[in-house]
This record gives sequence, C-alpha cells and structure tokens, in this order.
Amino acid sequence: MQDWNPQLYRQFESERTRPARELLERIPLTDVHFATDLGCGPGNSTELLAQAWPGAVITGIDSSAAMLEQAQERLPACTFLQADIRTWQASQPQQVIYANASLQWLTDHYTLLPHLVEQLDIGGALAIQMPDNLEEASHSLMRKVAASERWQAHISPQAADRKRLLSTEQYYDLLSDAGCQVDIWRTTYYHPMADAQAIITWLRATGLRPFLAGLTEQQQADFLHDYHQALMPAYPPRSNGQVLLAFPRLFMVAVRTR
Repeated sequence: MQDWNPQLYRQFESERTRPARELLERIPLTDVHFATDLGCGPGNSTELLAQAWPGAVITGIDSSAAMLEQAQERLPACTFLQADIRTWQASQPQQVIYANASLQWLTDHYTLLPHLVEQLDIGGALAIQMPDNLEEASHSLMRKVAASERWQAHISPQAADRKRLLSTEQYYDLLSDAGCQVDIWRTTYYHPMADAQAIITWLRATGLRPFLAGLTEQQQADFLHDYHQALMPAYPPRSNGQVLLAFPRLFMVAVRTR
C-alpha cells in the first residue's frame, strides 16, 4: 500500500484533533516527564502533548515516513521515530502512552494492550481512542460496493478486513487484568459536511486506502463514483443543505496501579 498522504489527512485536521484533545483532557496526570504518541501522524496529536507537558520528553512513533517528516517539521523539539507499534519498546518507563486513532489498524489487542501497559511507569496512563464506525453507512457501503459484481474481481476481501473492536466490557476486563484502573467511554460525533463528496475526501486519507490501493488511477475514479452513488441516499441533505457524518469513537484511559 502507498504511504499515507499527510496533506489529504490534514484537510479535516480540526475534526480529527477534537477527539485527540478530549482524550488528553481525561488523563489524570500533571507530573509527566516521558510521553509517547503512538501513531502520531503529521504531529497534530503530538502537539497537544507538547503543549500539555512542555517540560516532558515527547516522542512520536509512526510507520509512515511521510507523516513523520511533516511531524518533525512541525515540532522540531520532539523526537520522531519510524517503528511498528506492535514491537515498540520504550527506552525507559513512560508516564503517558497515547494512541489516538491508531490501534484500530492493529490486530490481537489481547496481546498488544498488556504489552503497552508494561511500558508504563507505575501510576502512568495508557490513553486510547479508536474509531468504532465499521457499521456506519460510510464504511458498510465501502464493503458493499467492493463486493459488487463490478469490483469483487479487483478488490480482495482482505481490503475490507479491518478488525472489529472488542466489546467495551472486554476492553475493561483486559486492562483491569493488566493491572490498571480503567475509565472507558464512547462518544458519537456528528460532523456537518458539505455533501457526500466531502465524506469521500475525508475517508480517502484513512478508511478508503485499502480499497483503492490495488486499483489503477481510472479504476479508483470509477470505484469512488460508485461509492458516491451509494452514499448520497444514505446521507441526505439537512435543512441547511449540509449532511451529517455520524462518527462513533471508543475512548479508554488506563492508569497502571501495579
């Protein structure tokens, strides 16, 4: 798959940063010396950590070289490393490990989350936010179009295979068993968008990437046309002409107690 597109990703930076900010506000720590942003992207979430704890050593981790280049340019005082979250090891215990909209791309949370907790100092916090929108029309229609007769020969079933999240109760038990006090909640944002095409622009930077990765430029345009036709009746204009994109997100803040 091609590298992430930071410019496309940042077109909706305000909407993407809002849950990052709300996650940060629920971290019950003030004395932070070491914090890591897992899946830091172009640095919009890392910037929040740097502002919250200006005296801390802040590190951003991402698999995308393009994203890291923009993040380093944005925050020259922070350290950015290209690494796989699944195998990342902190050089020293962290007070905060922060993962905003990154862990939903990874599998086996039963192994991953306890591994991340182990990187925390006692009293440190693992803060996670993940989109929980696979059953929203924006995503179910991607899968429906990809499975249609026109596209099933061109788009593999694995393209639609973003793993579903565990249940709220499973995450609570998993983090509790890992030695944490757990705060967990879900929020649905309703983003006013100009039209269905704006939803596509948003998702081209994230959820649509696996579907488009194996297509030619012309095939991408044709697939997006079919997807747009499916989206329009699912997102009818409201009274002011805009459409509302429902976007559920799951939040967790787990403080290590042992």
